[in-house]
Amino acid sequence: MARGKKKESLTPEERLQAALVPESEQPYKVPDNWCWLTQNSIATFLNGRAYKQDELLEDSTNTPVLRVGNLFTNSSWYYSNLELDSDKYIDNGDLIYAWSASFGPFIWDGNRVIYHYHIWKVLLSSAIRKKYMYFWLLYDTERLKQGGHGTGMIHVTKAMMEAAPTPLPSIYEQQRIVNRIESLFAKLDEAKQKAQDALDSFETRKAAILHKAFTGELTAQWRKEHGVGMESWSSCKLIDILVEKPRNGYSPKPVDYVTACKSMTLSATTTGVFKPEFFKYIDEEIPEDSHLWLTPGDILIQRANSLEKVGMSAIYTGAEHEFIYPDLMMKLTVKEPNNKHYIDYYLKTDEILNHFRSNATGTAGNMPKINQKVVSETPLILPETQEQAEIVRILDHLLAQEQQAKAAAEGVLEQIDLIKKAILARAFRGELGTNDPNEENAVELVKNII
Repeated sequence: MARGKKKESLTPEERLQAALVPESEQPYKVPDNWCWLTQNSIATFLNGRAYKQDELLEDSTNTPVLRVGNLFTNSSWYYSNLELDSDKYIDNGDLIYAWSASFGPFIWDGNRVIYHYHIWKVLLSSAIRKKYMYFWLLYDTERLKQGGHGTGMIHVTKAMMEAAPTPLPSIYEQQRIVNRIESLFAKLDEAKQKAQDALDSFETRKAAILHKAFTGELTAQWRKEHGVGMESWSSCKLIDILVEKPRNGYSPKPVDYVTACKSMTLSATTTGVFKPEFFKYIDEEIPEDSHLWLTPGDILIQRANSLEKVGMSAIYTGAEHEFIYPDLMMKLTVKEPNNKHYIDYYLKTDEILNHFRSNATGTAGNMPKINQKVVSETPLILPETQEQAEIVRILDHLLAQEQQAKAAAEGVLEQIDLIKKAILARAFRGELGTNDPNEENAVELVKNII
């Protein structure tokens, strides 16, 4: 195969054989008039530039520097006033590939930018259409990622990318495949948008339901039937209905072996529902009568977290003396006959969460905190215990329905992603019904570029 020779010294036939993937190394069978070839025979992968911190400016009058994070979730940009070679810029319509930490191809839709070292600009030969290559890279990314290097920051090497096999049909079939994928994806994206809209509105619907509950709207008919008026509702502070003041937990050093004591982590209550799988074992003797031990029905409130999550509450539903709680939480034990579930729901309203956020300290840092005084003075409105129970019953029902709708929307999104992957898998096996077996073999296409 003359693979050891320099490219310039190879004959056209040797270059063709070097480009084609031997049958024994082909990932799977493709139509007879397709061929498998190495990616470096049809594409050139150009690295961006690594930047020193003092080269990254905040002055937006300069050229934006595109980093991997900007392609995914990071909306914060840096800029550069450097004059670089033309191959260090990306222009609208360029095919690019993120290859470190986060992976995947993009067709750049924006103004000219400088691109970071962890991004490749992909230049293509005339044998392959840009969108065909984009969809192929989208499909092949999972395989590349699984074979990536590194532990903390997994990355794909240029050598891996250049040696990767690519299925090549005729130019006409490439375009037909792209057209079919885009048509199928457009229908799926419509369904995906509806599911995403339903998912995005979950918190809004939940907040509206809670608001109706604690303004008396949900139990208006119940009060009418029971001859009760809104004057039966009274105002108080949270401390007035607690057995004792809110108390912080304890965060001992965890161990990597099983012990008799579990210490829950902050993640155990971040969603507003107790999740027992989030804990660490500790090897310390916690006295039986310690306030750190949890009893079913205790309310745990996050006294420190992100501003969005600070104050989040959850009812402990584990076993007696099974868990202790960490220093970043407070424990609340509600006095009878008040309904602990009513209090937990009330603490989840926008009004109360805003009370916590507006009184948190350290909001400029990573971990805003609320103290015992803020929690104790949380304002409450309490109906009589029978109406509390009725409100809880209605909320349990309505929010269970909302949770089912949320789960259904999440299921639709997951299913759509799986369908898209299946479409791409069929596309690059020639199974979308678009291939014309009478068209010229793609090997002829490769000969032309060689």
